[in-house]
Amino acid sequence: MTNTVTHAKEKEIFGHPIGLYVLFFTELWERFSYYGMRALLVLYVATSATAVDPGLGWSNGDAIWLYGWYTMLVYVASIPGGYIADKFLGQKKTVMLGGFLLCAGHLVLAIPTEWAFFTGLLLIILGVGGLKPNISTMVGGLYKEGDIRRDSGFTIFYIGINIGAFLSSIIVGLVAYKYGWHYGFGLAGIGMLIGQAVFIYGQKHLKHVGNFIGSEGSGVDAEVMKKPLTKVEKDRVIVLLISFLIVVVFWGAFEQAGGLMNLYTDAKVDRVIGLSWLEEIPAAVFQSLNAGYIIIFGTVIGGFWMWWKRKGRESSSLFKMAIGTIIMGLGYVFMMFASQEASAEAFGKAAMYWIFLAYLFHTIGELCTSPVSLSFITKLAPVKYASIMMGIYFAATGFGNKLAGSIGEAAQLESYSGSMTASVEEIYNYTKKDDIEVKELVNGEKKIVTVNAYPIDEDKNFSIKSKVYLDGDNVVFTEHEKGSDISSLFDLTKVETEGKKEEEIATAKSGKEEELASLKAYLKENGATKENPYHAKLAFEKDKDKAQIVENKGDGKDYGVSFVVEEAQNEQEYKIFSFLVIFTVAFGLLLIIFLKKLKKLTHGAEDNEGTFNEEA
Repeated sequence: MTNTVTHAKEKEIFGHPIGLYVLFFTELWERFSYYGMRALLVLYVATSATAVDPGLGWSNGDAIWLYGWYTMLVYVASIPGGYIADKFLGQKKTVMLGGFLLCAGHLVLAIPTEWAFFTGLLLIILGVGGLKPNISTMVGGLYKEGDIRRDSGFTIFYIGINIGAFLSSIIVGLVAYKYGWHYGFGLAGIGMLIGQAVFIYGQKHLKHVGNFIGSEGSGVDAEVMKKPLTKVEKDRVIVLLISFLIVVVFWGAFEQAGGLMNLYTDAKVDRVIGLSWLEEIPAAVFQSLNAGYIIIFGTVIGGFWMWWKRKGRESSSLFKMAIGTIIMGLGYVFMMFASQEASAEAFGKAAMYWIFLAYLFHTIGELCTSPVSLSFITKLAPVKYASIMMGIYFAATGFGNKLAGSIGEAAQLESYSGSMTASVEEIYNYTKKDDIEVKELVNGEKKIVTVNAYPIDEDKNFSIKSKVYLDGDNVVFTEHEKGSDISSLFDLTKVETEGKKEEEIATAKSGKEEELASLKAYLKENGATKENPYHAKLAFEKDKDKAQIVENKGDGKDYGVSFVVEEAQNEQEYKIFSFLVIFTVAFGLLLIIFLKKLKKLTHGAEDNEGTFNEEA
């Protein structure tokens, strides 16, 4: 498939072309920047806009919606990225262009404004589209056709990806936790700058790979672009397109990591470790588990498949991808256990080891699937469609990410909402004074200082844990520990009338009445009574625009309240985790059933590779 070959006199390190290590470190730092930013994305978007280190203040569902679209577009952009490489620039120049766009995008994210955030995301989408499919294709281009080192070269390359992901999730996550979101985004940008510098410096080792087909030194006759595909090539394209369906399913389940799993870890996993310098582990740091496991177990899984093949057993790429999908899906069994543990008591949390176990199975599944699929494409794709097929592969990954976002959204119930009607003094009875970081003018300069106060005095968000049940036709809220009635603290039917037309007010009131009726129906259906109450964590948040007006500070006005019924949310999350297990396992088994027919379409592309495979 490849459009270049390794020249006989080319320098090697550990039995591989030195160009592999240039691409290794370039991708390591590119993934450092991408996964560092990804670890923060959903948490930043869902963080209140009135916090000391404000986010966008979106709901969890909306945050996952953005995550799904962003991660899809990042990879779908690989199709035009591959097309530009094949038709105009070549892979090497397109990688260079993508790298510059990525540097710009990550550094723009460090600017603490909303326009910069969305501009940065757009630049990253374009940059990954140019870099990702072409740098992977260049790895295959370092080796001659039939060279058994190609698969182990991809495994080395894949380790680079995961070293970058492992380091970034920890370092960027901790920097954002300690110093603020935009410091984390900025650090991710610095990582990309290092990666781009490595790629520029290593050009002398990449002279014979990634050039535009037909140009001098590309290693391929330009006439190859004019020849129609042969029957064998057409069959191989068909099996590649079918394998891309596996990719969509796999990543649709796997990529809950940055969305649903991230939010779940943040809200419902006990992360307290009690160190003097770190009270609890930031949720974003758990994103490093996957990459860490890959570094630890990559050679173990590779050794297993080598042993398996030497025994003469089925070890084709399609078989490994099917097994990997099944194993990855089984990781959600542990999330089912976590959900059961968290829901065993009101406002309960699950132990951290469930997350460790889930990510372990996800990683084993990934090691059986992802590096295998990358190498599979370089074996089967026709020469003139090399980068485009890799682009379609990454686009399939993107559609998987979008599927992941849709599944994650389905796990987040729509919040009930209303307006706070209580006075500041009433709220004092249900909150405590605490050390709160606030921004104040000190000698004419804005600085963060710590004050001991009630959250409402500083226009900060606060929450009240409550029991909720039906008493006749009335929804009653009582404070979780003391049992005092707090229904009067807020109004679920009140609507904002200022500046609105009568029709808009009527529509809003009708919507509120339907929302309240829905809550009553749910509580009635599930028998929520005073003796057997359900639970809700009432989140009070001041309007972000009103919170910016200094004169309004501490007035207790313009607060909204929102909540979901804990039991309903726990049940929904359990259903989603169960669905992921059933869907992935069933799909993997179906693929195994049709394995022989699919292998025929490869026309023996993997039959002459000695005893080595993708994880050699």
